[in-house]
Amino acid sequence: MIKRLFNCLIPFALLFAAAMPALADSAGDLLAAGRIDDAITTLSGRLSSSPTDAESSNLLCRAYFALEEFDRAESACKRAVSLEPDNGRYHRWMAHVYGEKASRANFLAAVSLAGKTREELERAVQLNPKDVDARVDLAEFYIEAPGIVGGGQDKARTQARLIGATDPAREHWVYGRIAEKNHDTVTAEREYHRMIEVSNGDSEAWLNLALFFRHQKRYDEMEQTLVRTSQAPMSKPDVLVDIAQNLVRIGRNPVLAIQVLHRYLTARPVEEAPAFKAHYLLGSLFEKQGDMANAAREYQTSLSLARQFGQAQQALKRVAH
Repeated sequence: MIKRLFNCLIPFALLFAAAMPALADSAGDLLAAGRIDDAITTLSGRLSSSPTDAESSNLLCRAYFALEEFDRAESACKRAVSLEPDNGRYHRWMAHVYGEKASRANFLAAVSLAGKTREELERAVQLNPKDVDARVDLAEFYIEAPGIVGGGQDKARTQARLIGATDPAREHWVYGRIAEKNHDTVTAEREYHRMIEVSNGDSEAWLNLALFFRHQKRYDEMEQTLVRTSQAPMSKPDVLVDIAQNLVRIGRNPVLAIQVLHRYLTARPVEEAPAFKAHYLLGSLFEKQGDMANAAREYQTSLSLARQFGQAQQALKRVAH
């Protein structure tokens, strides 16, 4: 749900890369800053001397997850869970890894991985009932998964009510997703508007309405809503990336996409939208505009943060010729 683009970024990109060392002191800071190579080096070194460091194992899992190296992420996440089995956050990340692997697997493997995803999410919620993010993940699983692997809309509604005790806006998000799943577009749209109202117009709520319009192929309304999203209070910076990604997806308003990406990278990037991927997205926008020099520089900046990022490697070869 994220994308962003911007012109005039060449000087900024270089300044951003140069400033990174001062911004990122710990492995967690490195990961949040999108410096994946440095994070992996730091964490691997730490684990070689302290192999029972569960937090470092979890962070390493998340670094590999960002790179979409899911087998390595699985190994690191399993280690974290085995070292601290009562840490709900570690189980939630384990679920994320299994979920991504399930989406790429053949049917039989996907069924097994989906079951593991559910088990890890349920364990995360059991260990930390106040973790709203885990409950939202679990509700989404129940909505999307078939009954054979433990899905079910009644289960999702139960989670929605529990979510609503602390985050009423996201309770409406769950109801909206259920309605979409049931092809009840009237109810779904109403619930997404309720999410906007209850959240006092937060950008994430506007983004979810825009995504609903995308699912309905109502692209003019989607674009207008993404513009509104960019103007709304921004509790989660990665929403800016979502805006750009979705504009790119429907081939609309590249100027806004560039602007919101610029805002995101000028501020401090977060782990949910790694800087190396934001630079890659920016490069792809420049490439579509025929600006190969700026595209190449953005791809190079992406690779300076994550040299094994295959998409940027391929893109740089493409624009260099």
